[in-house]
Amino acid sequence: MASTTDSTARVKKRTLDKDLDKLVHVEEATSLVARGLVAPGLGLLFLALAAVFASVYVIGEPRAVIIIAAAAIGAYMALNIGANDVANNVGPAVGAKALTLTGALVIAAIFETAGALIAGGDVVGTISKGIIAPESVASPDIFIRAMMAALISSALWVNLATWIGAPVSTTHSVVGGVMGAGIAAAGFSTVHWPTMAQIAASWVVSPVMGGLIAALFLAFVKTAIIYQDDKITAARRWVPLLIAVMAGAFTAYLATKGLKKVVSIDNGTIAALGVGAFALFWALAHVHVRRVSEGMENRNQSLRRLFKLPLVISAALLSFAHGANDVANAVGPLAAIVFTAEAGAVTTTVAIPLWVMVIGAFGISLGLVLFGPKLIRMVGEQITKLNPMRAFCVALSAAITVIIASGLGLPISSTHTAVGAVFGVGFFREWYTARSKRRRAYLERKGLKVKNVRAAGSPAGSKIGPFHVLFENEENGVAGVSGEEIVRRKLVRRAHVRTIVAAWITTVPAAAALAGGIFLFLDAFG
Repeated sequence: MASTTDSTARVKKRTLDKDLDKLVHVEEATSLVARGLVAPGLGLLFLALAAVFASVYVIGEPRAVIIIAAAAIGAYMALNIGANDVANNVGPAVGAKALTLTGALVIAAIFETAGALIAGGDVVGTISKGIIAPESVASPDIFIRAMMAALISSALWVNLATWIGAPVSTTHSVVGGVMGAGIAAAGFSTVHWPTMAQIAASWVVSPVMGGLIAALFLAFVKTAIIYQDDKITAARRWVPLLIAVMAGAFTAYLATKGLKKVVSIDNGTIAALGVGAFALFWALAHVHVRRVSEGMENRNQSLRRLFKLPLVISAALLSFAHGANDVANAVGPLAAIVFTAEAGAVTTTVAIPLWVMVIGAFGISLGLVLFGPKLIRMVGEQITKLNPMRAFCVALSAAITVIIASGLGLPISSTHTAVGAVFGVGFFREWYTARSKRRRAYLERKGLKVKNVRAAGSPAGSKIGPFHVLFENEENGVAGVSGEEIVRRKLVRRAHVRTIVAAWITTVPAAAALAGGIFLFLDAFG
C-alpha cells in the first residue's frame, strides 16, 4: 500500500514539474515578446506626445487638425532618421571598440539634439522650398497634401530600409518624396530641376569627397606615425595636431551656425575663434598624449589607445553636424505644412517654429536609442575592419564634409558621406598594402619576411594582388594563414558595396513613386 502511495506521489510530482516547466517557458516567451514590443511602444508614445505638443501651439487655428497630424508624421520620420542615418556617425567608433554601444548612443543623442536645435535652420529652408516651386501649386490644400505625401512616403521607405538592415540615405528619401508629390500635384514643371541637379551632383561628390579625405588622413597617419621606427615619439608629435584640427573646425562651425543667431559676428572673428581653439587644444592635447603614452610599448596596439579619445570627440562632432544637416529631412516638409496652413496661402518664405525643430531633434535622438543599434553594428563592423586610427579618419572626414555642406545649406546625404569615408579607408588600405614601398621597407627593417600573395580571382600572371605582404612571423599572428584568408579579412566587403549602391540607386525613384501614389490617394479623399 505504501509502495502504491509513493508511486502516485512520484507521478503527481512529475506532472507538477512538467506543468511548472510549461509555466516558466510561457513566462520566458512572454517576457521576450514584451521586450520586443517596448521600443515600438515607446515610439508610438512619442508620436502621440508630438501630436499633443503640437496641439498646444496650434489649437484653435483653421487647419489645426492637419498640423497636428503632420506633426505626428514628422515625428515618425524623425524616429526613422535616428534609427537609420545616425548609425553612420557612431558606427565606426563602436566598430573600433573605442566606444561601447551604450556610450555611443548617449553621445550621439546629446550632440544630435544640440546640432538640430542650434544649427539646423539653414538646410531646412532648402528642403522645404528648394525642390519644388510652391507658387506653381496654386491651392494651399494641394500643397499641404503634397508635403504630407512626401513625409509619409519617405518615412515608410526609411522604416522599410531599417527593417531589412540597409543604410539608405534619408535625404534621398525625402527629396524623392517631395519631388514625386510635387510632380503628382502640379506636373514636371513644378520641380526646380537645376536645384535637383545640384543635389544629385552632391550625392556623387559627397561620398567621393568623404572617401578621399578619409584616405588622405589615413595616409598621413600611416606615413607619419604607424610606419615610423619610433611610433610613440611620432604620435606625440602628430596626434595633437589631428585633435587640434578637429577642435578648430568644430569651434568655427559652432560660431558660424550657433553664435551668429545670438550675436552678430563677422568672418574674421569666426576665423580667430577657430584658430584660438586650434592653438588651445593643440597645447592641451600635447599634455594628454604625453601623459597617456608614458611607458607605452613601441607597437601599433599602443597607438590605438592614443586615438580613442580623438575618435570619441570626432564622433560627437559628426553627430552634431548630422543633427544640423538632417533635421531638415524630418521638419522641412512639416515646416512647410505648418506655415502654409497658418498663412492660408502658398509662399516661398517659410518660417520655422521652434516647436517644429524640437520634435525633429528629439525624434532623431529617440529613434537612435530605440532602433539604432542594428545598423550601428552593420556600419561599424560589417563593411570593413576598423580600428581606432581608421575609424578616426572616417569620422573626421565625414564630419568635415557634412559641415561644409551644411554651411552651404546643401542637403547632402550624410549616409553617402560616412559610408564613402568607410569605403575610402578600406580601399586605401588595399592599395597601400599592395604597393607601398615605405611599408615594405619598414617591415624589412624590422626583420620580417615578406612575399607576394595574389588574391583569389586576380588575373593569372598578375604581378601582385591586393595583399603582397604576408608576415611569416608567429608574433604577428598571421603565420600559417592562407593568402585568401588575409584577403577576406582586409578587403572591403564587395557584397555590401553592391547592396548599398543598389539601395542608393533605388531610394529616390521608390520614394518618388510612393509619394505620388499617396498624394493621389489623399487628393481623392481630401
